[in-house]
Amino acid sequence: MTPTWHDPERTALSVLGSPITHSLSPTLHLAAYEVLGLPFTYDRHEVASGGLDAFVAALGPEQRGLSLTMPLKREVLPLLDRTTPLVDELGVANTMAFRTSGDRVLRWGANTDVEGLVRPVAALGHVPGEATILGGGATAASALTASLRLGASLVRVFVRDTARAGDLVTLATRLGVTIEVHPLAELDQAGPLGFVVSTLPGGAADDLHLVPSGPDAVLFDVAYEPWPTAASSRWSAAGGRVLNGLDMLTEQAIGQIRFFLTGDDDELLPDEAAVRRAMRAAVRLPETIGG
Repeated sequence: MTPTWHDPERTALSVLGSPITHSLSPTLHLAAYEVLGLPFTYDRHEVASGGLDAFVAALGPEQRGLSLTMPLKREVLPLLDRTTPLVDELGVANTMAFRTSGDRVLRWGANTDVEGLVRPVAALGHVPGEATILGGGATAASALTASLRLGASLVRVFVRDTARAGDLVTLATRLGVTIEVHPLAELDQAGPLGFVVSTLPGGAADDLHLVPSGPDAVLFDVAYEPWPTAASSRWSAAGGRVLNGLDMLTEQAIGQIRFFLTGDDDELLPDEAAVRRAMRAAVRLPETIGG
């Protein structure tokens, strides 16, 4: 039986993770639903590692979907009935949608983080031949795939513990992209860089040596609280271009909203340009990416 996507009774949405009090996802989503004329609610809930299964089991029939942050992006996988090919590829999901199928409620999982990274970089017209990724967690897996989609054929990953980068190496091998794994302490030796994605928590990259290779070089720092980070300020002062975590958060949220409404994170929203403008204004981003 085909799942019901246009279910008017499912009006509740939430973002889960730990820590979660800083999350601006409610601000972004509610701005979008206002433009779309949808009577949805969107809350945040502190859910630590190991607590997701019980939280989901206690949800009521009004729940339409969940946005997932760390540390839940991998823990959610055993709870999903169906997944998109990208989730299967990465082993990471940041979105769960609830859909009725007969007398069952199915949990569908998606990953919108990849496009959340791709779209802002593409909007700048940047085509990286090489990419540098800082960090080795779930967002780093999305950054690896995003780098490949943007045109990178070589990805250098810098992590605190290289022994924990095995999942990234496996993913890179499967995707056919060349990967190098280095200790984060060796970043100083990397020289000027053309495209960097920092998946480190806010402030964790402040003391790292990041030098843009030229005015077209892009640092995508997925942190947004506090902002600007010291690393992004130095990069910008050296003449490079900067994207921050709110650029990613906005774009991945648009993908989530698509998925919550239609089951397809590639299907454009009605008047999506107006939705994007409202979301960016809600978190005080310029109207256009890079503006």
